[in-house]
Order: sequence, then C-alpha cells, then structure tokens
Amino acid sequence: MIFVAIPFFLIELYLSLKVGESIGFFWSVVWIMLSFMLGMTMLQKSQKTMLGNMAAMQMGKLDMKKFQNASMSYFVGAILLIIPGVFSDFLGIAALFYTLYLQFVAKITPEQTNNNFKPQGDDDVIDVEIIDEHSRSDRSS
Repeated sequence: MIFVAIPFFLIELYLSLKVGESIGFFWSVVWIMLSFMLGMTMLQKSQKTMLGNMAAMQMGKLDMKKFQNASMSYFVGAILLIIPGVFSDFLGIAALFYTLYLQFVAKITPEQTNNNFKPQGDDDVIDVEIIDEHSRSDRSS
C-alpha cells in the first residue's frame, strides 16, 4: 500500500504545483473548489445512480460484472474528485468516463432475457378443452 501511496502523492504534488504555477493561485483554488463540489454532488446522487443501474440490470441491459464495474468506478471517481489535486481529478474523470462508457455500451446492446427464470411445466404439453356434447343435449330438453 505504501509503495503505491508515496508515488501517488509525489505525482500529485508535482502536477498540482506545475498547474498552479501556470494558471495561478486563484484559479487553482477555483479548480479545487469546483472539483470538490462536483464530487460531493455525485456522492449525494449516488443512490439514484445505483437505482438506475439496478433497473438496467433487471431489464437485461447490464450484467452483474458491468453493474459492479459501473458502480465502483462511479464511487471511486466521485471520491477522487473530492481529493484536492490535479492528478486525482484526472483519475476521477477517467473513472467517470469509464462509467459512461459502460453505460453507453449497455444502452446500445439489445435487451437480454433473464436466463435464471424457467417457466413451470413442460414445453411438450398442449392445452386443450374437451366439450361433452351429451351434456348439452341433456340441458336443452
């Protein structure tokens, strides 16, 4: 874990300083505040997003793996946007593009039938109705 965290923070520091140097302190603060607000808004709307993903999964547009990937990348993207820094913002946006990619691919694929549902009864059975003609003649007399 520490072998990943140290390079991440060094890259984060380097890119944040370089971007801050080129756009200025004020715009760096604006960038940090906007990405923080976007990440918080996404976390607040995550329940609606999850329900939408679950509905798409029930309709057969998403399988379980795509559902998990889309949900996880959405949460990771939102959390990375909350973390101040340029590198984490770019990683968060990449995660969100991955989520959009999964949603777009899921939207254009045809709906699949739910393979877990099996109707009761045999497919070889033919339903028929038997009409007893003798009972009709008894009624009319």
